[in-house]
Amino acid sequence: MTETNPGLITYETREAIAYVTLNRPEYSNAQNSAMTYAIDDALVRAVEDDDVKAIVLSGAGKHFCAGHDIGTPGRDVDQSFDRRALIYWDHVGREGVDSRFARESEVYLGMCRRWREIPKPMIAKVHGACIAGGLMLAWACDFIVASDDAFFSDPVVKMGIPGVEYFAHPWVMSPRTAKEFLFTGDRFDATRALAAGLVNQVVARDELDDRVDAIAARIATMPAFGLALAKKAVNQAEDLQGFRSGLDSVFGLHHMGHAHNAEVAGDSLSGMDARGMKG
Repeated sequence: MTETNPGLITYETREAIAYVTLNRPEYSNAQNSAMTYAIDDALVRAVEDDDVKAIVLSGAGKHFCAGHDIGTPGRDVDQSFDRRALIYWDHVGREGVDSRFARESEVYLGMCRRWREIPKPMIAKVHGACIAGGLMLAWACDFIVASDDAFFSDPVVKMGIPGVEYFAHPWVMSPRTAKEFLFTGDRFDATRALAAGLVNQVVARDELDDRVDAIAARIATMPAFGLALAKKAVNQAEDLQGFRSGLDSVFGLHHMGHAHNAEVAGDSLSGMDARGMKG
């Protein structure tokens, strides 16, 4: 396998655990497309390694992930990548909704669905910011452990968009809590996130590594096929409750928001940049 931009993530294995770490700390691990494909390369590597029983996803530096890259020098929205989450035409050279829908179907919704379906358990180790696109990365994992300095938000309603592309909100928390989360754009600290069911556990920052290592090691004692079947069973139960069709329906509303912005403001993001999204 040829890895795509491996410097944007780091990959290591210890015992039976693969550690995949987002590595753009100077930009709070904002996720451009190159990072998306680097993550995917690492996850494929972990799945193909029979010695790996569980995967830990984390972020280097002060934050887990501050969201999608909407303004760094490495923003690559106009670049082509080898599509692998779904079979669809390249977004480059297309216009309007055709371009946005093609790109986001691949690098956002498609990739998160692809990662949710991998047969090995994934733990998101979250500290600092987990915002918008960062939520998508964490929600594609099976287990989220947060440090007590972590915070979570999806502020994209400020753009006139109903939420991030992988719209798991009503499944990872109650519908009423999801509405509060979206309508206000407020940050949920780790304590509130735990109460809302958004994360599994919260620990002190200096205990985060040890706690995640211990959970991963415990998981790694289970038979690999049993873990794969258990993961598929729970995912199928979610899908029977409407999870997959719900993602599709809101993805259409998401692109309606982008299209409206482009029509009335001349910009699909409604003129918002990373600074504006901080509020």
